[in-house]
Amino acid sequence: MRAARATASLPLPVDEAWRLLVDARHHARWIPLTTVTASGDPALGVEIRAVSAGGVLGGFVDRMRIDRLDPPVAGRARVAVFTKLGPVLLGRALIAVRAGADRPGPGGTAGGTNVLWIEDVHLAGPLPRALTRALLKVPLTLMMQLALRAARREAEAASPPQAD
Repeated sequence: MRAARATASLPLPVDEAWRLLVDARHHARWIPLTTVTASGDPALGVEIRAVSAGGVLGGFVDRMRIDRLDPPVAGRARVAVFTKLGPVLLGRALIAVRAGADRPGPGGTAGGTNVLWIEDVHLAGPLPRALTRALLKVPLTLMMQLALRAARREAEAASPPQAD
């Protein structure tokens, strides 16, 4: 069973896209009914707590820790890995950003940034990992697509118009 995955192109330089996406606190703007808190700015070991649908039975809590932050290196993707700590979800999420092509992308930004977001997670508890991973694949894919579309709209709205 393959992990849930989503891709997008953002009309931002790779450094800006990296800062925007790796700081999980921004995700609260893109995922409805979600609040996100972090123990600090994005760095190794920083813990993040996301609560979705907070008004419903206390909400759905997703705790995670940043366990990998690849440094910027020309020509290579930058990768952040978030380890899911429970109490509901276990596994890993990965966000990778890479400079786009040399042609203007959406919003007129030359090249822009290509994004890959992968969630390889399962439910904590006695059910088989493969089963819960399969059950989560569609909703996680939809959530990632929603968040990336919202991030793209936000980036496009912030981009200055390009002269022809």
